[in-house]
Amino acid sequence: MSYTNGEGIQFVLAFLFVLAFVMYIVAAIQSSRRYKTWPFYRIILWSFGMVLAFSAVFGPLAARAHNDFTAHMIVHLLLGMLAPLLLVLGAPMTLLLRTLNISLARRLSRILKSRPVWILMNPIVTSFLNIGGLWILYTTDLYMMMHNNPFFHIVIHLHIFLAGYIFTASMIYVDPTPHSFSFVYRALVLVLALAGHNILSKYMYAQPPNGVPLAQAEMGTMLMYYGGGVVDFILIWIFMSQWFKATRPQAVIFNENAAE
Repeated sequence: MSYTNGEGIQFVLAFLFVLAFVMYIVAAIQSSRRYKTWPFYRIILWSFGMVLAFSAVFGPLAARAHNDFTAHMIVHLLLGMLAPLLLVLGAPMTLLLRTLNISLARRLSRILKSRPVWILMNPIVTSFLNIGGLWILYTTDLYMMMHNNPFFHIVIHLHIFLAGYIFTASMIYVDPTPHSFSFVYRALVLVLALAGHNILSKYMYAQPPNGVPLAQAEMGTMLMYYGGGVVDFILIWIFMSQWFKATRPQAVIFNENAAE
C-alpha cells in the first residue's frame, strides 16, 4: 500500500508546519515589542502542537503510516486531535490581530464577522467536516486512494488537520469569536460528534477499511477509541471550565478579582 517512499510528500507537508511555526514566533516577538508581552505559555503550547503535527507528517512515523494502520492511527490522533487542541490554545488569531496594522486588522475583523465564517464555524458544520470526513475516509476507497496518489495524500492530511482545528476552535473559545454559539448548543453537538468518532472506531474494528489487515485494524481502532478518549477528556474539561466560569455569579468574580 504505497506509491513511493513518500519523502516528497512528507517534505511538502512538513514545510507548511515549519512555516506556520516561524510566522507565529515572529509575530509573537513583534507583538511583544509593541504591546504587552505575549504569554510564554501560549508560545509553548503552539510550539508543542507544531512539533506533534510535524512528527505526524515527516520522519519515521509518517513513513511507516503508509503501510501500517496502527501507525496511521497515531498520525490521526496527533494531526487531527492533539495538535489542533494545542494550537487553538496558542490563540493564533488573537496574536495575528495584535500584529497586523489597524487597517489590516479591521479587514480581518470584517472577514471574521462575515456570513461565510459564521457558517464555517457553526459546530454542526465543523463536526460534519471533521467526523463526517473520517467516516468518508475509512468507509470508502478513499483510504486506499490516499496511499496510492500523492495529491490525495496531501489534500486528505491537510483536511484532517484543518478540520480538527476548526472543530476544536468551534467548541472552545480562545480567540475572538464574533459568532459565538451557546454552551448548551455546543455541548449537544460535541456529544454527538464524540459519539460519532467512537462509533466509527468500533465499526472499523468489525469492518476494517479496504486493504487493512484485521490485526492492524483491531490495534489501530483500539488506539483511536482509547487515545481519542484521552484527547476528548481534555477538550471536555476545558469546555466545562469555560462554561463554569461564564455562568458564575458576577459577585463571586468581583470578590476574587478584588482579592488578587
